[in-house]
Amino acid sequence: MITEEQVLEALKSIEDPDLNKSVTETGGVRSVRIKNGNVSVKIALARTGTPEQMKVQQDVVKLLKDAGAESVGLRFEALEEEEIEKHGGGSSAAASASLLSKDNKAEFIAVTSGKGGVGKSTVSVNLAVALARAGKKVGIIDADIYGFSVPDMMGIDTRPKVENDRIFPVERFGVKVMSMGFFVEDNAPVIWRGPMLGKMLNNFFNEVEWGELDYIVLDLPPGTGDVALDIHTMLPECKEIVVTTPHATAAFVAARAGAMAIRTHHEILGIVENMAYFESKVTGEKEYVFGEGGGERLKDELKTEVLGRIPLGQPTENKNVFAPSVYEEEHQIGGIYKDMAQRVVEKIGK
Repeated sequence: MITEEQVLEALKSIEDPDLNKSVTETGGVRSVRIKNGNVSVKIALARTGTPEQMKVQQDVVKLLKDAGAESVGLRFEALEEEEIEKHGGGSSAAASASLLSKDNKAEFIAVTSGKGGVGKSTVSVNLAVALARAGKKVGIIDADIYGFSVPDMMGIDTRPKVENDRIFPVERFGVKVMSMGFFVEDNAPVIWRGPMLGKMLNNFFNEVEWGELDYIVLDLPPGTGDVALDIHTMLPECKEIVVTTPHATAAFVAARAGAMAIRTHHEILGIVENMAYFESKVTGEKEYVFGEGGGERLKDELKTEVLGRIPLGQPTENKNVFAPSVYEEEHQIGGIYKDMAQRVVEKIGK
């Protein structure tokens, strides 16, 4: 069974890409834990959330598995400025192609909600796919860093490529995808504080080679916490879609997310009422499992419109295409997303 000494010996060959020194020499190996052959390591680098970090991640996992680890869990954090200076580090050149630059023409569409469990990520994924089916160039950023789910929902089992110090997003269904899920191993939890999360998001905007896009869909975490606030601060211009269920409490809480958008001068495109009803395939009768009226109340409070009402359902299983949360265009719910995408395009005028 692998030992801590073997882990530290293996990590001697891993260099901090910005300091050109071993992570053991820089003090970057913050912790090593081993249980039943499963290794958990925390590593500090001069910069995190970069293409170089992804390469370090891949190298560490391979080295430790070759050394006998059953599985490898990795967490990254940033070295303190004093540590970086001590080892001769300096500032790095900014990425050339940033989504935040004035030259970027892509429209940002943030999908938000007041609380979890209302299907915000499902809406984000299917809206992005519907826009791509309509011939638009689309990217999606899984900004729900604690609860990342977009890669799994879209059936993505590969990772972004790194070429010439740039990250190239994974593409599926015509949508370019970036997620925190690509930077963790074995579905490990993300245990970071707010400033680190904001830095990772900033790198998604600045370190990724997105190419030319018409729309960037942002799947925000629920509520009005650090990540949502960072997004509102980073993006002076952004359109927002607020997701709720018909239940009065869900709509009440979602109003806070809408109010945050208004206060930061973001434009609310409309409301999506998810899980609006259940429709029997046998009789066609609709049952309002979670009540009625949440979308209408939220629409009136935020002075906007309801873009779509999504019934309870699930995509048709396709053995040839694994994507557990993506609806086919011919599916009843897929058709609703198609109409919603068209309405979004009309409202934005692009």
